[in-house]
Formats: sequence, structure tokens, C-alpha cells
Amino acid sequence: MGGAWRGRGLPLSGDSAAGGGGRGQGASDAPSGWQDSRGIRGSRAATMGGLKDELLKAIWHAFTALDLDHSGKVSKSQLKVLSHNLCTVLKVPHDPVALEEHFRDDDEGPVSNQGYMPYLNKFILEKVQDNFDKIEFNRMCWTLCVKKNLAKSLLLITEDDAFKVWVIFNFLSEDKYPLIIVPEEIEYLLKKLTEAMGGGWQQEQFENYKINFDDSKDGLSVWELIELIGNGQFSKGMDRQTVSMAINEVFNELILDVLKQGYMMKKGHRRKNWTERWFVLKPNIISYYVSEDLKDKKGDILLDENCCVESLPDKDGKKCLFLIKCFDKTFEISASDKKKKQEWIQAIHSTIHLLKLGSPPPHKEARQRRKELRKKVLAEQEELERQMKELQVANENKQQELETVRKKLEEAASRAAEEEKKRLQTQVELQARFSTELEREKLIRQQMEEQVAQKSSELEQYLQRVRELEDMYLKLQEALEDERQARQDEETVRKLQARLLEEESSKRAELEKWHLEQQQAIRTTEAEKQELENQRAVKEQALQEAVEQLQQLELERKQALEQYEGVKKKLEMAANKTKSWKDRVAQHEGLIRLIEPGSKNPHLITNWGPAAFTQAELEEREKSWKGKKATE
Repeated sequence: MGGAWRGRGLPLSGDSAAGGGGRGQGASDAPSGWQDSRGIRGSRAATMGGLKDELLKAIWHAFTALDLDHSGKVSKSQLKVLSHNLCTVLKVPHDPVALEEHFRDDDEGPVSNQGYMPYLNKFILEKVQDNFDKIEFNRMCWTLCVKKNLAKSLLLITEDDAFKVWVIFNFLSEDKYPLIIVPEEIEYLLKKLTEAMGGGWQQEQFENYKINFDDSKDGLSVWELIELIGNGQFSKGMDRQTVSMAINEVFNELILDVLKQGYMMKKGHRRKNWTERWFVLKPNIISYYVSEDLKDKKGDILLDENCCVESLPDKDGKKCLFLIKCFDKTFEISASDKKKKQEWIQAIHSTIHLLKLGSPPPHKEARQRRKELRKKVLAEQEELERQMKELQVANENKQQELETVRKKLEEAASRAAEEEKKRLQTQVELQARFSTELEREKLIRQQMEEQVAQKSSELEQYLQRVRELEDMYLKLQEALEDERQARQDEETVRKLQARLLEEESSKRAELEKWHLEQQQAIRTTEAEKQELENQRAVKEQALQEAVEQLQQLELERKQALEQYEGVKKKLEMAANKTKSWKDRVAQHEGLIRLIEPGSKNPHLITNWGPAAFTQAELEEREKSWKGKKATE
């Protein structure tokens, strides 16, 4: 098969591990490559190219899973169903005429990736917009390949966690097919999972794992990655729930673009009341929910380059306030403490700044930088290898030159031996002439020896330079390794300091809360004590007045007894009249209690509990009673 799935990566050999490899598929499962994205980008390359690359990875898994006989081809009926499902989940308008035309029944048999890519590009990827549910799309592709490749019995994680690792793999994998994830990205993912679990990253353990890594492979397939995470090798001592929560946290950050989330208090726009909400910050929106299960969404705060965030002073009993200003609304929010307030302000400010610059989210930008760094290092290694080859060629050329000189010396020596033989034969006859020739021959030999010595010196200097270059290359590798280790140590210390500061802040907030509760309880007790003291004074005053009234009544009773015989009839009439009046008053008071609202003044406290009337009502009754008595 051709390079239809190859993308921008390097050519792949026939025995490369397929993305659907691992336990369920072999090397022949994967097509040799998917079509380069230049065929589907066109004028919208700047906005939709990255999205289509990510979609192509998930579709490649589905296509590979449908290739049951590992021939690189899939039946037309299966591709027809796959295309229909892709249009549904990607919200692309269905084109049944083109679907039937492209996959009509004929004698050509199954379709290869090269035959499927034109239809996929023209009728699906070219029409896709960023308005579909990415999780639903990935879930559909995952369903097609999971049963064929995933051995659940060997994993310590759930299938949902394995699905999230699968999506993360597609995000971090290289842009070449079969899909693999390189050791640098594996280390990045495992480090983030370890930090999310609250554990410490063990670089030595990962280095040992890389030593045992198969040198014939450039990375791991998705199923090998799921097995690596699911077998618990890098999460020893952690329970399944902790590992699941860590996978979910990394999934939210890398896939759902969740930049920050947490509980805060929000002031309502209508009732002006404060309610606790779970806030989720994404690159262009802040959503808030009733709780962190994200089931009951209460609203969104749309962010753009014109939004701003400001700190507010404490007011109305609320602390750690800040304000988010948007085009048509402002939102007042209260964080749990000053540290969380500053973190949220900084996160929102950074998000707005990225919107102004038109930059991608931080984790996507970091992934791109890592890829560019790997390309740069690869180019430097290739350049260094090229230079070494040039030095080797130059060395071989020098050796050939030295060999030529040596042959010339041997030929000269042979010629000198012949000349010596001739000289011995004609010594007598050519004695005078031979002396001159002998001197000339010595001079030539001396010059040749000097040339040989000079060439030997040049060769030694050249070899010395080669050794110096080799030493410089080794020192450069050691320096790069030391720098990378130093950066890792610095990052570890920074994470530890941040965690200690957060724990200290949490403890301080808890102590402050206990102190405030204790002060509130003391104030409540003092208020109750003062209220009881006031009620006791009122009761004593009422008792004094009752005693005085009793004495007055006793005096009046004595006077009445002295006049008893004279005013008996008048007393009986007054008693009957008083009884009738009391009945009417009691009835009238009962009606008033049914229709009138209760008094807002505090009620009196008696030995039998709260009184049925207040102090003001008691005084009013006393005045009425004294007035009636005066009229009688």
C-alpha cells in the first residue's frame, strides 16, 4: 500500500508496530500511512488543520480495527456504516448519493485506505466544524477498536479510564502512522499522573524502564501505553480511586482544556445573594455548576479579549473578592482565601491575554514546543553525524594520500637499489660521475624523508583534532544531561514548596475559622446573658407594681366592707357589669390575635416559658384597667 496514512512523519517499514498493535493486532494490522493533511487543508489551514489531524488519529484506530484480516483493506459495507456514523457524531450533513456512489456494490472488493481517504477528505473532513461533541466522537471510534485490543482482566483501571488514556494518547502521539508515543511524552504523561495522585516522581524508575525498552521501536502503541498505566507499575501504593481521579484530572486538562476549577461564592444578579458554585475555567469561557459532578449547570461567563478581572476590597462580610467585567455583565466572586483568589485572578488574566494574542491553551503550546525541540535535537544529531561522516571521509582521504606517498617511497627505494646495482657495475668507469650522482641522490632522499615526516606530523595533528571533537561531543552530552536533571530537580522543589504553602494556608484558614466561631459563640452567650438580666429587672419592677396595687386593693377592700351594707346592691351591679365587660374584652382580644400579625417586639419570659403578650401589651392593659376603674 502507498503512503496515504503517512502524514508528515517519516516513512515506515513494513514491520513497524501498528497503532492497533499490542495484544490484539500485529504489525500488519496498520496501513503503511495515512494521506498527508495537505490534501484537506486548503485556505482554512490556519484554523482547522490541527482539528483534522486529531480527528484523523481516532478515525485511523477505527479503520485499523475494521481491518480484520490485516490486509490493509476494509469491506465497503463496513466503511459505509463507519462514514454514516462519522457524519452523525461530527454533525456533518449526510450525502447519501455520494455515499452510495463511492461504496456501490461491484467486483472490486474491499477498499484500501487510499481508496477511502478521498471520500473521507471531501465529504467529511472538509465539511467538519468545531461544533460537535468531541467526547462522543472519540467514544464512537473507541468502541470500534476496544473489544479487539483491550484485555480488561490484566488491567487495574476501569474501561472508562482506559478510554481517557486512549484519547490522551491521540493528543500526545507523533504525527506519523502507525501512531506511537515517544519516551519523552510517556515521561511527561506519567509525571503528570504521579503529581495528580500526590506522589513523588521517581526518575530512576523511569530510566530503568527506558533501559529495558525495546531499542527496535521508537515508542509505544496506545494499547501498550494503557497496559503500562493499567498494570500499576508507576502507581504502586495508590488505590484504584486515586489512579482514576488522577487520570480524570489529566484528561480534563489536556483534552477538555480545563485550565482551573474549584468552589467559590458568586453574587446573584437579581436577588443579590451569595451562592457557592463549582467554577470551571476553559480557554474562552468560565462555566459554573451546582457541584463538581457537572450535572446541574447554572450559567457561563463568556471571555474575550475585551474582558478584564479586578481585585475588590472586602465588603458586606465577604472576603477575598474579585470582579470579572465582560461586555454586558459583571460578576462578583468570593474565593475561599487570598491564595485561591490570587490564583484565580492570575489564571483568568492569563486566559484573556492568550485570547488577545490568539495563542492556544498552555498545554497545547507546550506540546508543540516539545515536538519542535525533538525536531531540533534530531536535526542537530543528523548534522553532527554528517560532520562525523565528513571527518571520516577526510581521514580516509588522508590515509590514501599517505599510502600513495608510501608507494612512491617504495618505488623510489626500488629505483635507488637499481641505481646502486648499476653504480657497482660501472664504479670503475664512472667513479667521478657517480660521486656527483651520489650527492644528488642523497639530497633527493633527504627531501623525501622530510616530506614523509611532514605528512606524518599533519596526520597526527588531524587525528588529535578528531579526538578533541569526540571529547567535545561527549562533554556536550554530559552538559545537556546535567541541565535536564537540574531542571527536573528545580521543578520538584517548586512543586513541594507550592504544596507546603497550600497546606499552611489551609491550616491558617481553618484556625481563623475556629477563632471566629469561638468569638461568635462568646458574643451570643453575652447577648443571652444581657437579655436575661433585662427580663429579670422587668419582672422585679412588675412585681413591685403588683405589690403596690395589692396594697391599694386591700385598703379599698377595707373601705368597701365598712360601706358594705350601704352599697351592696351597687356592688352587685358593678360586679355583673364588670363580668360582662371582661367577657367582651376576652372575646375581642381573641379575635384580634387571629387576624393581626404578631408583635415584632421580644416576648416576656415567665416561669412557664414565653408569655402570650409583650411588655408593651402588658403596659397597655394596665392603663386600660386603671382607666376603667377610675370611671366606675
